[in-house]
Amino acid sequence: MFLLSPSRSRVWSARRVRPAAFALAVLAIGADPARAQTLDDGLMVPRRQLRTTVEYAHERWDSYWEGELKRQNDNIGTVTTRSVAWTGAYGVTERFSVFATLPYLWTSASQGVLQGMEGRQDLTVAAKFRVLQAAVSPRATLGLTALVGVGVPTSDYTPDFQPLSIGLGARRALARGALHLHDRSGVFAEASAAQTWRSTVRLDRPAYYTDGDLVLSNEVAMPDVFEYAVGTGFQNARWCIPVMLVSQRTLGGGDIRRQDMPFVSNRMDFTRLQARVMYTVPRLPAVTLQLGAMHTLTGRNVGQSTLLSGGMTSAIRL
Repeated sequence: MFLLSPSRSRVWSARRVRPAAFALAVLAIGADPARAQTLDDGLMVPRRQLRTTVEYAHERWDSYWEGELKRQNDNIGTVTTRSVAWTGAYGVTERFSVFATLPYLWTSASQGVLQGMEGRQDLTVAAKFRVLQAAVSPRATLGLTALVGVGVPTSDYTPDFQPLSIGLGARRALARGALHLHDRSGVFAEASAAQTWRSTVRLDRPAYYTDGDLVLSNEVAMPDVFEYAVGTGFQNARWCIPVMLVSQRTLGGGDIRRQDMPFVSNRMDFTRLQARVMYTVPRLPAVTLQLGAMHTLTGRNVGQSTLLSGGMTSAIRL
């Protein structure tokens, strides 16, 4: 997700840190073939296997979309977000897996007087269910999964400090469906769609102005979010290389006002290209290393960011 900016400063760019970009680490199977079981994909964690992942990510942007207008702002220069995310996953059965993820973030701006923030962001807990797994030809298998989850802030950060806030401060409920088609050659294709429902957010001020209206309240109604993704890749016993095109559409919200700061409930839409490379170490089959990259291609009220990440997963059977 993405972040927005202060309420008493004159800023501007908006990008919400998706717990999905910083908070969802890739989980490997350990001694099994390298795979990418995460909240987003259509794969499951093997029964009685526990995986823990630590991932570092570095994201930065110096231009952003103010509504549909792409621009820069010398008052903030380049905005950088660094994060360390912990993710745990456990295969309860072959058809049922549980996940938890929690990131710690640091934000900073290269110019101007605004000070960055740091702290724990939102804890996300989810359960994934295998709905279907069937052979669709002599060489290909189709899997269908469904996921439900919730997210809650874990620290008392303010969401009214964009783009340097570490989160949006809303409680969330999410649902996702994913398809995974795997050919015996190792080539696979994936598609997923998700809806996120968000609670109201409280600000540390008695009134605010957004979308052409003055609201005499400290509560902000947050629009819900819809996301879809398609991709392809390759995986075998050691390698997993997914490439995905991800798009987010906010179901409501206004644009950043011209020459004004962004607001917590602004519409934040984007299309981004992301890729990962995962490698299971032959002599340490319970360890998987990963590198990732993401770039925002188009957007509305978000920064045109580039993200690089790296991490490690360990797996044990309980």
